[in-house]
Amino acid sequence: MAIYWTKINKIVEETAEIKTFYVDVPEGFTWENGAHTHLALKGFNEGETPNKSLVRHMSICTLPEENAVGITTRIKEQCSEFKAILNTLSVGDEVALFKIHSNVPLKRDNKNIYLLSSGVGIATFRPVVLTYLQNQQDVPRVHALNVDSSGQYLFTDVFTADADKNFTVQYVNSRTDYYAEVHKLAGDANGLYYVVGSDEFLHENIALLMDNGVTREQIVLDKRERFIGRFFGEEVTM
Repeated sequence: MAIYWTKINKIVEETAEIKTFYVDVPEGFTWENGAHTHLALKGFNEGETPNKSLVRHMSICTLPEENAVGITTRIKEQCSEFKAILNTLSVGDEVALFKIHSNVPLKRDNKNIYLLSSGVGIATFRPVVLTYLQNQQDVPRVHALNVDSSGQYLFTDVFTADADKNFTVQYVNSRTDYYAEVHKLAGDANGLYYVVGSDEFLHENIALLMDNGVTREQIVLDKRERFIGRFFGEEVTM
């Protein structure tokens, strides 16, 4: 397994609780839109076995042409050891990246795409939207729906409606309003529904979508294939 040690080159405080860490792109590190990686802190591999408390699975919120690996995360006052340490890091500090994979790349299947997320989960969709805005071939329409009660929306420079490119954006501030909108969106019998959020959020969205006739094949989750089955009531095979 390749481990890429690299340095933080910029930290952006998006809100009081959310930061984006931009790190240098290591030589040989490549990814596509909708990708995730493992972000590790110094010391994670110094013992006989990896210290998993110093490693987190993170979405990449940038595209390769932006010349940085962007990681957006929420860091609350009461947080894990990993996030507490991450919050103390500065420009120039080292972190490690490894195991890159994309579960939610833009699909060009001539179907409308609905991006469903909660709060900071919208960061996963930033590179997907950028890819679509650059080239709309075989994607009739993209609609992003995000529930965020803070009112401090992320990446509004990207998540701005563009009628010429059939891109629409919608924010709601409660789960009740959010699921009412998902119910409406589920009326597209041929649409693709990308869902990013907590496991609870995924289960709730899947149940609502499938109750409205959306099939499993139309639902795209930011999960590895071997773990997806559990969200559909199937036994997971390792």
